[in-house]
Amino acid sequence: MNGRAPADVIEYQQLVDEPELSIDVRRDGVVLELEVLKRAGEPLGAQVDSALFDRVRTCDNHCEFCFIYQLPPGLRPSLYLKDDDYRLSFLYGNFTTLTRFTEADLERVVAERLSPLNVSIHATDPEVRAAMLRNPRGATSLRWLRALLDHGIEVHGQVVVCPEVNDGDVLEDTLAGVTDEYPELSSVCVVPLGVSRHTSEPRLRPHTRAEAAAAVEAVHEWQEINRQVLGRRLVFASDEYYLLAGIEFPGPETYEGFPMHEDGVGMAATLALEFSGGAQEITGTRPGFFAWVEGAPAAGYRAPRSDGSAPIGLRPRRGAPVGVVTGEYGAAVLAPLVDSVGRDDVRVVPVENRFFGGTTAVAGLLVGEDIARTLAGEPEGHRYLLPDVCLSQGMFLDGTRPADLPRHVEIVPTDGAALRRALHAQRR
Repeated sequence: MNGRAPADVIEYQQLVDEPELSIDVRRDGVVLELEVLKRAGEPLGAQVDSALFDRVRTCDNHCEFCFIYQLPPGLRPSLYLKDDDYRLSFLYGNFTTLTRFTEADLERVVAERLSPLNVSIHATDPEVRAAMLRNPRGATSLRWLRALLDHGIEVHGQVVVCPEVNDGDVLEDTLAGVTDEYPELSSVCVVPLGVSRHTSEPRLRPHTRAEAAAAVEAVHEWQEINRQVLGRRLVFASDEYYLLAGIEFPGPETYEGFPMHEDGVGMAATLALEFSGGAQEITGTRPGFFAWVEGAPAAGYRAPRSDGSAPIGLRPRRGAPVGVVTGEYGAAVLAPLVDSVGRDDVRVVPVENRFFGGTTAVAGLLVGEDIARTLAGEPEGHRYLLPDVCLSQGMFLDGTRPADLPRHVEIVPTDGAALRRALHAQRR
C-alpha cells in the first residue's frame, strides 16, 4: 500500500486513511495493481481478518505463575500462544513485560502515540523481577517503562502477587518503588496469583485469607500516601482480593474513574451502579484472558462474544423463574444485587470451575462443560441468563457452544444495566 507492506492493523489503518492509495495485491505469484481515490479517512471497504500481519512477538519469559502454563491439554492451539507484543498491548489491553522491547519499538510507539500500553511490573527490585520472570532481562527491561513515561506515553501497570515470593515486604518495596520511580504511571493494579489444578510449579499456592487482607491493607496505605504525594491514589487492589479477604468493596469514588476496570479492578462497584441505574454510562466489561487469540477483527479490535446463533432447547414460559448463571466470584457479587430486586423467583446459579480448578472462579473462564454439569441439576422450563464474557465468537474456552447446554440460556451483556433489563423482561 503506497509502497509499504503493513505489518499490522495499526499501520494498515494509517495507510487506508489516505485519500490516494496505490495497492499491490499479491497471491499465488500474481500481482494485481489497484489505484484507489477516496475521501481522507473513508474506509477502504476491505476486510482484515487479523490484527497482526507478521509474526506475533512471543514471550521468552518463563514465569511460574503464567496461567498459560496452567492450561489443561487438548484445547485449541491458539490458547497456548504466549505473547509479549506491545502492539497487542495497545490493541487489546494485553500486558507486556518489555523484555523483548527494542529501541525501534520505542521510536514507533512515541512517533505514532501508541497509547495506552499495559506493563507487567510484578516487582521493582531487579533481582526479584528477574527471578519471577525467569529471565535475566527482567532485571533491566523496566528501563523501557521509564523511557515510555519520559515521552508522555500513557501506561498502566500490573503487579501479580505470589505468596512468599513478592508479597509482604517485597510488595511494600514494589509499591514504594512505583511511587518513587514511576509516579507518572496512570494506574497500577495489584492482583492475586491465580492457581489452576493443572499447574506443575511446586511452590505455587493460593493466598490465605490473612495474606489477601494484608495485601489489601498495603494497597490502602499506599493509596493514602499517593494521595498526599501525587494527588491521586495510583494503585488499586483487584476485586478478587476483596473477595478473598472478606473485605467490603470500596465506594465507587475511590476508583477514580475505573482506569483498570478491564483488569478486574472496580467491576463489582460498576456492576452495582449500573444495576441500580446510578451509572450514566456502561463502563464496559473485561474481554477475557484469551480474547485476542480468538480471531478478533481489525475494526473494533475485540472479537464478538456471540456468533449470533440462538441456543437450541425448550424456551421457558412467560414469567418463568430466573436463574442467573455465573462463576463463584460473580455469585458473591451478584447475590446482594439480585436480593435487592425483591423477587423470590430470581436466584443466582453459581458454577464451580472444575475444568481449570484451583482458585479459578471468575465468570470469564467458565467453560461449557462446567456450565452444562450445573444446569443439568437445575429445573427445566426456567429462564437461565448467561453472561457473554465467557464466550468468544459464540464459543466457550473448551470448544463447546451454548447450543450444547442441557437448558436453554439467554446470552446477556456483562453489565448491570443489561442484567436488570433481562430480569424484568417478559418472555412470550
